Amino acid sequence: MNGILALGRYLFAIPMAVFGIFHFMSANDMAGMVPLPGGVVWVYLTGLALILAAVSIIIRKHDRLACFLLGIMLLIFALSIHLPGFLEGDQGSTANFLKDIALAGGAFGYGLLAGPRE
Repeated sequence: MNGILALGRYLFAIPMAVFGIFHFMSANDMAGMVPLPGGVVWVYLTGLALILAAVSIIIRKHDRLACFLLGIMLLIFALSIHLPGFLEGDQGSTANFLKDIALAGGAFGYGLLAGPRE
């Protein structure tokens, strides 16, 4: 069972790291989606947060805190970036809204239900 849980940890963390890397690779393209001033700065900051959360989960240092903060960030993304398009019926926004909600649930689940340390 511990092997399956470890696999799940990696299957959750690796995409977060990749998403973070994508933020650095496409910061200018993503900046237009940011509903705050200083768009590209926020893209870099959230990319860094995604990478740091992934590292924290993989090495199991402060991973519960990282998952709690990651879950909050993903909910903010879902509500502030994707919800308007979702409400208009945009299929891409709907997919991203649901993805971010599901990933936030996974982050909260890992953060709250992670088993005892080996």
